[in-house]
Amino acid sequence: MMKKIESIQNRYVKNWTKLKTKKGRKIQQSYLLEGWHLVKEALLAQIKLQVILVTADFKEQAELTKLINQEQQLILISPVIAEKISDTGHPQGIFAIAALEKSLAEIPAELAGKWLLLDNVQDPGNIGTMVRTADAAGFSGVVFGRGTADLFQPKVVRSMQGSQFHIRLFTGNLSDWLTAFAQSGYPVWGTEVSAQALDYRQVKRTHNFALIMGNEGNGVDFQLLKQTTQNIYIPIYGQAESLNVAVAAGILMFQLSNY
Repeated sequence: MMKKIESIQNRYVKNWTKLKTKKGRKIQQSYLLEGWHLVKEALLAQIKLQVILVTADFKEQAELTKLINQEQQLILISPVIAEKISDTGHPQGIFAIAALEKSLAEIPAELAGKWLLLDNVQDPGNIGTMVRTADAAGFSGVVFGRGTADLFQPKVVRSMQGSQFHIRLFTGNLSDWLTAFAQSGYPVWGTEVSAQALDYRQVKRTHNFALIMGNEGNGVDFQLLKQTTQNIYIPIYGQAESLNVAVAAGILMFQLSNY
């Protein structure tokens, strides 16, 4: 029989609500997935879920039952609890709790492939768009550098739309990552508008490289730009001052790749 929780005063509910904060996620070493699409993507990717929470009126119960095994813990929650733990204000009637990954800060020994590095990118929508595009472009992973929004923040989790389960995500000091790419012999492309930067169309396409995208207002940190193989830019032919960082990243991820 499925366990049922109805009161927002329940200690589990209080803990789930705290997962909306970075402090709460750190203490509990877990984070919240909200909505059927994210929960379904996690299940399809065989992500271990600590518990799945559903309301009585959840519309995809039959499909959910097909995707889970008998050991998966399910808890029936009241609509008021769903509203309490939701970050959207319009809960779909399903949530899941997943553990934070332990190895996110470790630089892999093998860095072959294409990598996107995010320096101080703060808008969850931009981050989600870039992670999804990296997924679509066949990238090996995305690294969240200093100042970049927490990858387990609810808005970031939602904006990635499940692509976080398809490619590897890391956090760390981008300077250390750039050193690792240099030691592996792979080029690193920085993005900046300067006399020294090269039109991206003049860069030779390759299978292995790293691309750094920077803060929405200030771009990539100057110290990081000094560590790159070459800094590049996208020419603008109209009157716009600049491109949105996620749009620019999308252009570069596909155009720099040798498929």
